[in-house]
Amino acid sequence: MASFKPTKVQVYPKLGEKVTQDTLYWKNYKAPLHIKEFGAITNIDFSPVAPHNFAVTAFTRIHIYGPFSQEPVKSFTRFKDTAYCGRFRSDGQLLVAGCEDSVVRLFDVSGKVALRMFKGHTKAVHVADFISDRYQILTGSDDYTCRLWDLPNATELNTYQEHTDYIRCGVASKLNRDLFITGSYDHTLKLFDARVDKSVMTMDHGQPVESLLLYPSEGLLVSAGGRNVKVWDLLKGGQPLVSLKNHHKTVTSLCLSSSGQRLLSASLDRHVKVYNTTNYKVVHNFDYAASILSLALAPDDESIVVGMTNSILSVKHRKSLEDSKEISGQQRRRPLYRVFVKGKNHVPKQDDYLVSKPVKQHLAKYDKQLKKFNVTKALDTALETWTRHRKPEITVAVMKELDRRGTLKNALAGRDEQALARLLNFLIGNVVDPRFAPVLVTAAEMILDIYRSVIGQSPVVDRQLLRLQELLEKEIDYQQDLLEVMGMLDTMFASSFPRMEVPCPGISRANGLAGGDGITSRPQIQAT
Repeated sequence: MASFKPTKVQVYPKLGEKVTQDTLYWKNYKAPLHIKEFGAITNIDFSPVAPHNFAVTAFTRIHIYGPFSQEPVKSFTRFKDTAYCGRFRSDGQLLVAGCEDSVVRLFDVSGKVALRMFKGHTKAVHVADFISDRYQILTGSDDYTCRLWDLPNATELNTYQEHTDYIRCGVASKLNRDLFITGSYDHTLKLFDARVDKSVMTMDHGQPVESLLLYPSEGLLVSAGGRNVKVWDLLKGGQPLVSLKNHHKTVTSLCLSSSGQRLLSASLDRHVKVYNTTNYKVVHNFDYAASILSLALAPDDESIVVGMTNSILSVKHRKSLEDSKEISGQQRRRPLYRVFVKGKNHVPKQDDYLVSKPVKQHLAKYDKQLKKFNVTKALDTALETWTRHRKPEITVAVMKELDRRGTLKNALAGRDEQALARLLNFLIGNVVDPRFAPVLVTAAEMILDIYRSVIGQSPVVDRQLLRLQELLEKEIDYQQDLLEVMGMLDTMFASSFPRMEVPCPGISRANGLAGGDGITSRPQIQAT
């Protein structure tokens, strides 16, 4: 008896991912390192001074991690409530942070106790940053005000109250000590000049503003709020340049690559998008396990650090040249045993006999049922949830095999409402796919022939049949439109090419007959 032949599942070509320089660059990171924090991670900031430690603000603590440490090298825990926005000064020696208790604290990175405490806000302070002269601090609060503070004297220099809602983000100019920008939940961005007592420029983002970013040249400003990331030209009075809407949920954080040619945005939809700052197209995408609240990129892009709502800090380090060599070395296959016994260059002789072991055939579940001639169970196995959603070509291959055997109609018959609904759902999802249409159209005709008598008894099946009818009608309309377009294109192409005459020697143009071939020429009569 011949052995059973498994069902042949056709392998369809897959569209490969387009490999670009950005793909190679941003995929060159190790597996992420996960660190458990004490609460949602609201801010991450890298020290501008080597070795580029980074401060992680989570719940009532600020932890400072080394570039490759899994445990904090320094911790600041003297907060009475939730801490916000721990940021380094440009020399990496001081760190400032806001708090839910409305007090702004200044820390020495090498110490433990706060050097200064700035009191004046009446609600939570979510924004704290150093001015470029390193002796002033900018703060923004939920009391709708932003303030400037003097470090040596621990005094308030000025208060600006122009926003009408919470101030949740702000950035200070690194080139001009008098300029800073704030973003608020009142949908506006305001550019302030410390030399005057009011804002000098206002821009409307259209959504509550969650994050701000200044380009190194400070001619462009990036704002994030809602699903939108917008770029503003400050040199043209705050003119909007680009509006990006590539995320599905609120964008929470922004950062730039070391070269300034790539912009990164993080969102609650668990994605980090990388944009080309030349044309602002997405060139890469990172996926994470939970919603992202904070994002930071180390100098020279050596590390990507992401803080999530589930209190997990994800750190990805760039692969070094040694790591790449180790990986390539691990992928090499070890030599087989016979290489050690017979040598690398062993060649079998002419009289040698090859003793082969019988290979045990492992059949899939649907093939086992087909081998037992259980056609209904074979089709049910091929219609399981994972198979029909992830590998529809397997389900279609089983249907094709049943049709070849002449038992497809038997496998489709005798189904209850739930099984029939599952089958119709698969048809609706795949019948217009040109890879599967020849098989599924035949199956759909058989289903209509079998269950014609029960139409009207189940509202679920009736709705699916109507959906299938509408889908097929739309597909027919699309095909007709495509045929019309193809006819138009053929006409255009035919008329666009010049007509070329093919010369045929000896053919008369008058009647198409060659002179002297079967025709007697009449003698010409000359008049005398």
